[in-house]
Amino acid sequence: MDWFVKRFLQSALVWLGLGVTLGVAMAVFPLLVIYRPAHMHMNFLGFVTMMIYGVGYHVIPRFFGQKLRYRALAGAHWWISNCGLALMVVGFMLAPHMGRRSAPVLAVGGILSALGAFFFIVNVWRTMDVPALVPRTERAPPSRRLPLDASVQMSVNP
Repeated sequence: MDWFVKRFLQSALVWLGLGVTLGVAMAVFPLLVIYRPAHMHMNFLGFVTMMIYGVGYHVIPRFFGQKLRYRALAGAHWWISNCGLALMVVGFMLAPHMGRRSAPVLAVGGILSALGAFFFIVNVWRTMDVPALVPRTERAPPSRRLPLDASVQMSVNP
């Protein structure tokens, strides 16, 4: 497993833990509901999206029998997405106390998070397009595909 895949999965779990903790705190202390946007972003952008990125980077190249097109971009994606989300969460947490002065922090975080999503789109898209770009000898061997292929065949042909 590539280091960035593992880091995306670990990040997803950390963001889930933070989001759930803030959710419980909001349930116990209702005045903390002012942090709902931070809670939602921790869970959706943090847990759900980071999990999708990690699983996507691991599975999609195997579905196509290819190597990930831009490994360095995937590593940069991890850093940019997590830093962006952290800034967004800080911006959302500061907003009730600082008002519009928290907007630059939130904006930079949002831009970084969006940039990370575009990195994922480009990397996965180009990985799926590799057969037209890379000679057959440089492609990942079919043996690196997920065992899913065999299980699907077994369920279709008992």
